[in-house]
Amino acid sequence: MGVRLAGAGTLSDPSFLRRGASGVTVELRVQPRARRTALELSESALKAAVTTPPEDGKANAAVIALLAESWRLPKSAFTVIKGGTARNKTIGVAGDPAALAARIGEWVKEHG
Repeated sequence: MGVRLAGAGTLSDPSFLRRGASGVTVELRVQPRARRTALELSESALKAAVTTPPEDGKANAAVIALLAESWRLPKSAFTVIKGGTARNKTIGVAGDPAALAARIGEWVKEHG
């Protein structure tokens, strides 16, 4: 779920991920003040639930920490590009786009 076949046995990137020149961007929906912290796929959409309130950037920091832990990347690689105060966010992840897409793709295979 969230990964489409692109050709002879190869997989394309998940629908929530876009490759760029200096990294990738990830589209996700955030639920602050959730009962538990979780990152999950739902019909090819990425959803992040965090227990922290959406005050003073605390929920954004919790989302970045969740993504960093889930994908085993440093928190410093993440930035909120769009939607700093909204539930729908675009997160930038700095690094080699191919390596990042492969790592995120592996997570999708395990959790999709």
